[in-house]
Amino acid sequence: MAHHLYLRIYVALLVSLGLAACLFGLAHWAYDPEHLNSGNEAMTELASSVLPPASAPAALQQAVLTRWGKRLQTDLALYTPGGEPVAAVGAPLPPLSKARRNTRLFGPMAVFTLQLQDGRWLVGQRAYGKGASLGLLAILLLVAMMVAAAAYPVVRRLTRRLERLQASVETWGGGQLATRIAVEGKDEVARLATSFNQAAARIEALVGSQRSLLANASHELRSPLARIRMAVELMQDQAAPAIRDELTRNIGELDQLIDEVLLASRLDATAELARSDEQVDLAAIVAEECTRVGAGFEAAALTVAGDARLLRRLVRNLLENAARYGAGSSVHASLRWQDKDAIVLDVCDSGPGVPEAQRERIFEPFYRVPGASESAGGVGLGLSLVRQIARHHGGEVRCLAGAAGGCCFRVQLPTPWPVV
Repeated sequence: MAHHLYLRIYVALLVSLGLAACLFGLAHWAYDPEHLNSGNEAMTELASSVLPPASAPAALQQAVLTRWGKRLQTDLALYTPGGEPVAAVGAPLPPLSKARRNTRLFGPMAVFTLQLQDGRWLVGQRAYGKGASLGLLAILLLVAMMVAAAAYPVVRRLTRRLERLQASVETWGGGQLATRIAVEGKDEVARLATSFNQAAARIEALVGSQRSLLANASHELRSPLARIRMAVELMQDQAAPAIRDELTRNIGELDQLIDEVLLASRLDATAELARSDEQVDLAAIVAEECTRVGAGFEAAALTVAGDARLLRRLVRNLLENAARYGAGSSVHASLRWQDKDAIVLDVCDSGPGVPEAQRERIFEPFYRVPGASESAGGVGLGLSLVRQIARHHGGEVRCLAGAAGGCCFRVQLPTPWPVV
């Protein structure tokens, strides 16, 4: 309940009404001081005129006090001016000295003391306002129920708008940048929705411009790259082999960079590149890519739901990264089922490894481990793409220390069921 705003507001309102009802009831249940004072004065005059004089026999005083107590439904005790008991009716009452010291003015059974005009003392204990208090409490309870019934739709309508706002923000944050919120009313929630729509429109325009710029720049780069490649092929007989090989390698890296920049920009637009739900034979992909680079592998026959092209790129980038930076060590891949709800792919080498402080940063675009040679090749986007593809499929990738030295890249992909 504490996680729902409308319930918290609603309960707070009900608690406030309940406290108000209790306070009103307590005030009525206690007494009205002004009314009590005037009532005591009236009772003093009435008692002085009704009761027999102090010189009357005790039996007569007892009879009159008994008749009066029954009619008033009040416990009474009569004392002489010196505090000696004369007559009493009803439940036993505290002695005069104690009653005068501990007179209770609050509560349903208030004790009062009255000094009559002839000096005698009358002690009484009465239950006043019980029926009225119960009636007032019933009315307040009815009012609270009516307010609760009327307040719930209002509170719920307010918080339902907040829930729709939250759902739209989550959808927008998931990559659907075209998401907008319906503006309802003119209050703070409506102004918040308007501000969100304006900010979302600006961000969508900026992301669209960036994506368009990357796509156009990558496309335009292919034309001069194709001309350079053709020129290198035409001058093969004239250029020295070392120069020709270096040019060919550089052209290949540029071509790979363009492909990976385009793929990274598309993966950033998660909503526009919706993940395919086709069943992909991941074991076959691992076997094919390991064979291509000469790596060893162990692959259980597992099938996952995803995009075959992206998953192949993930496996290929990991294998090529291990072969490139493994210092010529053997590369080994392992595909297995783990914990009945995840598929784990490990790609390990026995090279120099990655320092623990750098194991997270190597997934940043264009980041290289200090000391890594650029002559090894690579454009610095391979591992960044691996992480993007893994997360695109609801998984994750980490860099771990290898059991026999080197490093091991572990990819975990969720899947609802294994297909063996």
